[in-house]
Amino acid sequence: MRVFKFGGASVKDAAGVQNVVRVLNEVGHKDTLIVVSAMGKTTNAMEQVVKAYFEQPDALSGHVQEVVSYHHSIMEALFEHKDHLVFGQVKTLFDELNHFLAHNKSPHYSFVYDQVVSTGELVSTTIINAYLNHVGMSSTWLDARNCIKTDANYRDANVDWTATQEAVNEHLKPGQLYVTQGFIGSDDNHFTTTLGREGSDYSAAIFAYCLNGTSVTIWKDVPGVLNADPRHFQSTELLHQISYQEAIELAFYGASVIHPKTLQPLQRKEIPLHVKSFVNPKNAGTVVTKGAPIVPEVPCYIVKKGLSLIKLSSLDFSFIVEENISDIFKWLHDHKMKVDLIQNSAISFSVCVYDKFNRMDGLLQQLRGRFKVKHTPNVSLYTIRHFDEHSADSLMGAHELLLEQRAKLTLQLVMQ
Repeated sequence: MRVFKFGGASVKDAAGVQNVVRVLNEVGHKDTLIVVSAMGKTTNAMEQVVKAYFEQPDALSGHVQEVVSYHHSIMEALFEHKDHLVFGQVKTLFDELNHFLAHNKSPHYSFVYDQVVSTGELVSTTIINAYLNHVGMSSTWLDARNCIKTDANYRDANVDWTATQEAVNEHLKPGQLYVTQGFIGSDDNHFTTTLGREGSDYSAAIFAYCLNGTSVTIWKDVPGVLNADPRHFQSTELLHQISYQEAIELAFYGASVIHPKTLQPLQRKEIPLHVKSFVNPKNAGTVVTKGAPIVPEVPCYIVKKGLSLIKLSSLDFSFIVEENISDIFKWLHDHKMKVDLIQNSAISFSVCVYDKFNRMDGLLQQLRGRFKVKHTPNVSLYTIRHFDEHSADSLMGAHELLLEQRAKLTLQLVMQ
């Protein structure tokens, strides 16, 4: 079975959904599982629903209605008659959302987030599955929560691979076309969990691993994996092939085209990953396979924005050694900071982090009990793989350099 993943940009409107049909007609759809994200910017809109639930309850219904209206406009453009079953199916999903918002007793933000935001994927796949059947492609809607089983670490759940394998074997049969959700799973109590922001790619890899899939194809609005994000860099080149190891390195440093966790299950079973354009589906795109050299071998630029740089120094000029560093990492872990870069000397320690859960104030308070602390918010981390002096100089002159770290193949620059 092949696994296809379509992101939100590919199904942001009725034309996008119709284009999914065109892609499937061009490349085939037998023995295929389609993993779909929430439509367009729905995840952002659902995050506003969560925010309103906790902070602006008077605005809550308005935020929900915006999401409802957006999806209704797509359905009205796809289906000639408003008595089509899909209108009732989508209404049921939004009724369930409103029921949760009205009766939930949990004060935990991450729990509420997962129960609410997951509605985007459930609605998008319901609409797309209905449309595929509407145009004559017999497909089956699959609830990913019945297949991807996780722990209860809401917003960043960990997969229970044994339970997931058993569930996938139970719910999927070869020879069929399925439509399912990216990003979501469920815990032992059947509450919805999510796999982390942009986790739909990871969902596709999980299914491919459990199905012993022949390949995974991520359909994007770009021709494949580029050596830089065109939103941030002017000149980009298409990488025709890269190895799992290279792709994991790029993903680890923040390349947005592939989710960091996606490649690990694929690499274990040597399942090739294709990144292709949903505009030109017959073009080769990029293939990620075992041991493939990067072609062409050019510098690859990655940028992460909105990070924080924390510089620590000892209060009494004593060395920052193993005991201190162990405590620092424990506090980083306790406050759920994502560490992107570290650098230390005898009496100083610098760390660049992503404060995903808005817990910086608590961390800084704890650090100031032991160290002199300098905190610089809103910095950018630039990473260049396969760098040369020209590629380095092109960034150096454009920003204020706060920290630099070089390895054989990789240059990292923290800038403001």
